[in-house]
Amino acid sequence: MGRLGEMNLQEEHQQFKFSPMVIGIPLYFVLLLWIVFWIEGNYDLYFTNYGLYPRTLIGLRGILFSPFIHGGIKHLSNNSIPLFILMTSLFYFYRKIAFKVLIYGVLLSGVITWLIARQSYHIGASGIVYLLFSFILFSGLIRKYYRLIAVSLIVIFLYGSMIWYILPIKEEISWEGHLSGFIVGLLFAVIYRKHGPQMPQYDWEKLSTILEGEGEMSVAIYPKGKMFFELPITILPEEDKYWLLDEEE
Repeated sequence: MGRLGEMNLQEEHQQFKFSPMVIGIPLYFVLLLWIVFWIEGNYDLYFTNYGLYPRTLIGLRGILFSPFIHGGIKHLSNNSIPLFILMTSLFYFYRKIAFKVLIYGVLLSGVITWLIARQSYHIGASGIVYLLFSFILFSGLIRKYYRLIAVSLIVIFLYGSMIWYILPIKEEISWEGHLSGFIVGLLFAVIYRKHGPQMPQYDWEKLSTILEGEGEMSVAIYPKGKMFFELPITILPEEDKYWLLDEEE
């Protein structure tokens, strides 16, 4: 494998690196949801009043608090597993922008829900689930990077049926929160398409941009035909121009 081929693999490896944060943050977040639920039930408290209540000033506090409040153990359980899986995927594949997507996404989707939702308390972390589902799904497709496309397809396979719940098919479900999260996830996939992991450039694509800096290297040359050869070059900066010198000179 040539030097540029090794560079391609190194770049791909650098974009996806495992760290304790990848598992730790999703795990602690889900654990916090269960702790809040346990405190509410064990001490006979009622946190629903801290949920998001549309178009009221006091209801704005629910933008921050509502993801941590759940109506029952089934509600919390249904959110916990997809939340952990999708958040782990976010921090592994999109670690450079993960916090921006998560924090800004929660705030923006909460504001949209506050604007459009029915007059009722809206609680639960399902809006975050739809935010992450939408972002991961569309980011892979928009970036056209085979690894991220594969992640998008896995997400569709696992959670594709969730798409129906952005529609008002059940009265007791906050479909407005689901829809808001889904829209914001798509919006962020477009906004951050140039940030985070990108499709690596291959040798023939790098030829136009590799001539930067100084020194000697062996550059892979791909002409229009199928033949391949390597050209040893020396790069010399002179008045912002680069000169290719044959090694024999």
